[in-house]
Amino acid sequence: MELLFELLRTIKQTVFDVIPIVSIIFGFQLLVIRKKITDMPKVLFGFFLVLIGLSFFLVGLERALFPVGKLMAAQLTAPSFIGEMSQGIEWQAYAWVYLFAFAIGASTTIAEPSLIAVAIKAKEVSGGAIGIWGLRISVALGVAIGISLGTWRIVMGYPIHWFIISGYVIVIIQTLTTPKMIIPLAYDSGGVTTSTVTVPLVAALGLGLAETIPDRNPMIDGFGLIAFASLFPIMTVMAYAKLSEIKAKRDESSFK
Repeated sequence: MELLFELLRTIKQTVFDVIPIVSIIFGFQLLVIRKKITDMPKVLFGFFLVLIGLSFFLVGLERALFPVGKLMAAQLTAPSFIGEMSQGIEWQAYAWVYLFAFAIGASTTIAEPSLIAVAIKAKEVSGGAIGIWGLRISVALGVAIGISLGTWRIVMGYPIHWFIISGYVIVIIQTLTTPKMIIPLAYDSGGVTTSTVTVPLVAALGLGLAETIPDRNPMIDGFGLIAFASLFPIMTVMAYAKLSEIKAKRDESSFK
């Protein structure tokens, strides 16, 4: 019964969240463009499915994924699991944390609904030149590497701005050499990772790590993993595009 009430509350909240989007879309279609929406019953049924799907998705996250993720983060960063260290912080002692960060970053990104939608549309627009799984895996790899590096930064206590600045320098260099078609998609890939599934788990991991390591400030050191999760997919998607271009040129030259 409690679960049913929670689902109804979530549906109600989702309706309020979606109403502004629907109002803008229908408002522009009817008042600005001034054209009727074709196949209105199908569109309305689609919005209904979105509401129901989002509601079940949010309840599932709240009931299962979030508690498990927070529990894992707390257990992996607990001194009883890491072991008491008499002299400073030894980054090797947190090897399981880095592995968990890599795994949770990759798995949550693969399951990210916004990334799936972007990958499907990218394949359609590019005429199949951009593969759905190629894009999803390259973005997931970027998030996994970024979060792992971010957890290592928290353990070591290094300033976050040097990592972000260095990362964007690499992105700028990649932008100059990457095929132009993939650059906008690569930049957008960093944004789709900061969505419903990834953010809560990554934030919980960062805060848990900062709270258990001596001399770390959860406000300063605990946040920032999301920045890594947004930055590194840009690099990996552009690297994926560059490798694909090199492979295509090699195949073309060997064919000749």
